[in-house]
Amino acid sequence: MLLLQPHRRDNTHPVDIERALRNEYSTDAHKRNLQLEAKAHITVQRWIDGGGLKGRLAPTTAGLIETHRRFCELLPEDLLWSEDPSTKKRERVIPGEFRQHDVKVGRFIAISPGAVPRFLERFGEVYAKVGKTESIISTAAAHHRLLWIHPFLDGNGRVARLMSHAILLDALDTGAIWSVARGLARKVQEYKRHLSNCDQPRRNDLDGRGSLSEEALAEFTRFFLTVCIDQVTFMEGLIQPDRLRVRILKWAEEEIKLGALPPKAGSILEAVLYRGELPRSDTGAVVGTGERQARRIVSALLEKGVLTSDSPRAPLRLVFPAALAGRWMPGLFPEQVS
Repeated sequence: MLLLQPHRRDNTHPVDIERALRNEYSTDAHKRNLQLEAKAHITVQRWIDGGGLKGRLAPTTAGLIETHRRFCELLPEDLLWSEDPSTKKRERVIPGEFRQHDVKVGRFIAISPGAVPRFLERFGEVYAKVGKTESIISTAAAHHRLLWIHPFLDGNGRVARLMSHAILLDALDTGAIWSVARGLARKVQEYKRHLSNCDQPRRNDLDGRGSLSEEALAEFTRFFLTVCIDQVTFMEGLIQPDRLRVRILKWAEEEIKLGALPPKAGSILEAVLYRGELPRSDTGAVVGTGERQARRIVSALLEKGVLTSDSPRAPLRLVFPAALAGRWMPGLFPEQVS
């Protein structure tokens, strides 16, 4: 029996992810691959946020296959291989195709590959047809059960997190302001421990009626939903307009004092914050100077990466650079370790 062990990769800092989105990649091959993997995840999540899995499609076989295909097609070749930990034999991951071999993840051996289509059909019947309230509560169970089925040779964790994001996006109309994936990443050891506990067989007659521990699944559901609530609360506090405005303007004031931004730059940022977007023709009136000075201020803010525009004539919009997350949205990302 061939047991293939999926890759386990390190986290990539948001600053490096932001560089990847600008097609700026590390010269280190390993770090570059991680940037590409993170970029692939973001690309697929944007597709989901745009309605790619709308209509309860996320937990269906077709939705899972399409999510896996889109994600893996964007990966570099080096990340499309799984290796048997004992024999070191490697097998290529085919985007959107179920695994053809047995898989071992730690001490857990997934169901046989021949059983995957049947299990996924039942999975879709259960989780794609529940009501809105039930879908919120059952997202955690679907998350674990998909990982337990382990339909793909690799990428199951990504697909499960993207599926959970899609279900909650549809059920709660989150607007993609928050994602459970971020919360799970911040509690990764507890997340893995709960998932491992859910793999355990039923302990006794009081532990559910299925083959797996119902008590462990209930504990994971409680953990999963608590993470969701934490993320909602965190983002609600982080994006309070008044507090956000104070943090951004304080940063601008410090940059002006250092000579890194021209005077009145804070006025432009405040106007964009207030209006949502600022026509370029209004910038002169906002700063109370001539058009040339207004253009110089806008150019400096664009160079700093805190403003963006679709074209030289299009309105200005605010950007939240990962490099400034610690100042503008403290706690959103972990500090980068050099």
